Amino acid sequence: MPPASSPPPAPVPAHAAASTRLVLGLVATVRHDGYGGVADDLDTPEGLTAWVRDHAGLLPEALAGRRYRADDAALSRVRSLRLALRTLCAHAVRPGEPSPADARRLLPLAEAVTRLNEAAARVPVVPVLSWRPGSGPAVRDEPAPGAGPAAPDRSADLLDAALARAALAFVAGPDRERLRACHAPRCVRYFLKEHPRQEWCKPSCGNRARVARHLARGRERV
Repeated sequence: MPPASSPPPAPVPAHAAASTRLVLGLVATVRHDGYGGVADDLDTPEGLTAWVRDHAGLLPEALAGRRYRADDAALSRVRSLRLALRTLCAHAVRPGEPSPADARRLLPLAEAVTRLNEAAARVPVVPVLSWRPGSGPAVRDEPAPGAGPAAPDRSADLLDAALARAALAFVAGPDRERLRACHAPRCVRYFLKEHPRQEWCKPSCGNRARVARHLARGRERV
């Protein structure tokens, strides 16, 4: 059976902080495969390379454009950080249930925190302001002066540190309180709750959940 193509991700609010958008983008690389299992968009170095390019606007300038190319070691490190991040997401949604994709593979909380703290410290950074014609001002973290050039062999450290800092900002910030796991059939995503009655990450998940409930009630009456 051919692999399922990646479905559209759950919408991320345009007003969300850059750290929130980067975090939700990373955790969304684990998704339902459409056949009852879980797919991973970061299963190859090429997948990580594509993901970094898609999120270049949220990452240090040295990783932007087409300069970054992941290798097996970089992929392993990012997947390790993603597991730590998904562990923190699972704790953040309590007392609700975590994503079904995480039910049996979470790290101990202390290990997840240590893993992210260590990655965040790999590259010292400073905030840098940019203001291009036709757009508003923006601030992004860049390697601090004296931290060393963004040589190709340093790109893995730059990426790890950027992802870890985004994770720390997210879990310590206000958006964490709105984080939820979507439990619709065929969904394993985390999302930000935008209004009090929101239960699902996107309308199509709500539709599937309502259909599943209707079918379940029909079976109970038989």
